Amino acid sequence: MEKRQLGASSLTVAPIAFGGNVFGWTADEAMSFKILDAFVGAGFDFIDTADVYSRWNEGNEGGESETIIGNWLASRGGRDKVVIATKVGMEMGPDKVGLSPKYMAEAVEASLKRLQTDYIDLYQSHKDDPDTPVEATLEAYARLIEQGKVREIGASNFTAERLGEALALSQKGLPRYQSLQPKYSLVERDSFEGALEDLCLAENVGVIGYFSLASGFLTGKYRSKADMAGRTRGSRVEKYLNAKGLGVVAALDAVADKHSAKPGQVAMAWLLARPSVCAPIASATNLAQLDELLKSVDVVLDADDSARLDAASA
Repeated sequence: MEKRQLGASSLTVAPIAFGGNVFGWTADEAMSFKILDAFVGAGFDFIDTADVYSRWNEGNEGGESETIIGNWLASRGGRDKVVIATKVGMEMGPDKVGLSPKYMAEAVEASLKRLQTDYIDLYQSHKDDPDTPVEATLEAYARLIEQGKVREIGASNFTAERLGEALALSQKGLPRYQSLQPKYSLVERDSFEGALEDLCLAENVGVIGYFSLASGFLTGKYRSKADMAGRTRGSRVEKYLNAKGLGVVAALDAVADKHSAKPGQVAMAWLLARPSVCAPIASATNLAQLDELLKSVDVVLDADDSARLDAASA
């Protein structure tokens, strides 16, 4: 499988990243192990998680996803065969939030312990911290890199202005955000396309967008409110059940039929063809979903396909 370089970093990754937010939430440890085995067995290697996953689930306190990945790594070995990306900055408890050097030093140790590894391939600022100077955060990352605990760094949920400020500081000898993780899909284009995407293209920042399938909406399984019933993520897709969202699904249906593919595969193929995108992030909670997801790399859209999808989602 052809690997893609992540920005200007030392990392090369397969073109789809697995979103570990489902681990410890909609996928228990046993299923998570099966998914990870199949993901790597199919030639993929990029696993994205965060310290806060999945704190939102009742009974969880955060760190569940990292813990499952760590247990899997300890059980299977082959740490050098995978690229592990995790994040810091979301609230993990009282005084456990943000990108201050002091907190980052504590948070990285907790993540390393849960992941049962000596280093994190890609350590990401999960969200901007307006209370901490960008320079102080980058200096903290510099120390973690010098200590061998982090290889490369990335940003998530940043504005173009704040990402640009960080990139300018990196020219003065500080570590550089090599990736950006924005919310990005056929039904969530506005917040990324424009100034932020232009900056990533100009500065060679690799984009690894999340919610690539819009919480499953772009797979076509949610076409009415009745389809939301009994589904864990059902409430998250209600905002897409409108004329525009259903128009996007109709366009996906048409293109999928042309390629003998599934709507979700076409949605991923559209992302994979974007010049700014390195590896879109998507999840699966069972092996059938994973198999369908990974076959997205085999779908190649032509100009007419892209134009149809662009028009429906503009």
